[in-house]
Amino acid sequence: MKDFRDIKAWQKAHDLALRIYRKSEKFPVEERYGLTSQIRRAAVSISTNIAEGCGRGSDADFARFVQIALGSASEVEYLLLLSRDLKLFSSVDYQELHGNVVEVKRMLTAFVQKLKADR
Repeated sequence: MKDFRDIKAWQKAHDLALRIYRKSEKFPVEERYGLTSQIRRAAVSISTNIAEGCGRGSDADFARFVQIALGSASEVEYLLLLSRDLKLFSSVDYQELHGNVVEVKRMLTAFVQKLKADR
């Protein structure tokens, strides 16, 4: 069993979730149960799935959870775009967060490939 805190992709995903929590504090109150909740849950899901996969018994199971984390990262990528288009994020905040999520997706893709190759 691996310690998820040692995985670079988890560290980046955790940092992304923290950034999204901080930046989404500025969203309107009426979005609390809508977009604010959705983007936060999707961001947390990335690192949560990596952590859960670490607790599984095989690399095949782990790879499946990393793949799910990748899906959550794609969801975050869209929700960032939607937030920007609704003028909830500034262009600067959007560019920063988008760059972070693209980096996480790249790392997760490489990680899945490594896990599959190790089988």
